[in-house]
Amino acid sequence: MPEEIRDLIEKIQQEGIQAAEAKAKAIEDEARQKADAILSRARAEADEMISAADERIRLEDERERALLAQAGRDLLLSLRQEINAMLGRIVRSDIREALTPEALHKLIMEIIRNYSTKEQNEIIISLNEKDMDLLERHYLLQLRQEATGGITLHPGEEVQGGFTISFDGGKSCYDFTDKTLAGYIMTYLKPKLRKVLERSVEE
Repeated sequence: MPEEIRDLIEKIQQEGIQAAEAKAKAIEDEARQKADAILSRARAEADEMISAADERIRLEDERERALLAQAGRDLLLSLRQEINAMLGRIVRSDIREALTPEALHKLIMEIIRNYSTKEQNEIIISLNEKDMDLLERHYLLQLRQEATGGITLHPGEEVQGGFTISFDGGKSCYDFTDKTLAGYIMTYLKPKLRKVLERSVEE
């Protein structure tokens, strides 16, 4: 009888140990599965965060590149405008210096000689007051000898250099002012200036 009891006790103990080991293994397996799931979720979240950070960095880099490119274009445009304005002032100044009273006289004489019309309308020439006074004192007689319908010199308030000339009593006129002549010259110079600026930027 004692042996049977001992065997029973041993059997119970073994079954208890086996059950405990099985339970421990089940707990260990469950814990491992949970840990693996947590790690997998953490890796996925980390990958998402890294991907989002990379995307933000890429977008920020593109934005900065776009801003730099725009700033460069704005600077070049501003530089071109300033150079064009400065060149315009230089050209107008040079034209004023070139259009001396003597040069004005020769130019007006040539225009009158080459202008052919059957009508003998009065010719009206508008100049700034300084040029008008000098032209009137030194060259008006010669100009009138060329004109069949008479010549009137008129002070032009907006004329800083050069002149306008009308062959139909002021209804229309040909513009030889410094501003208009400078505009013609600048139209020719601007494409060349643009090429020079573009070449300097590339270098």
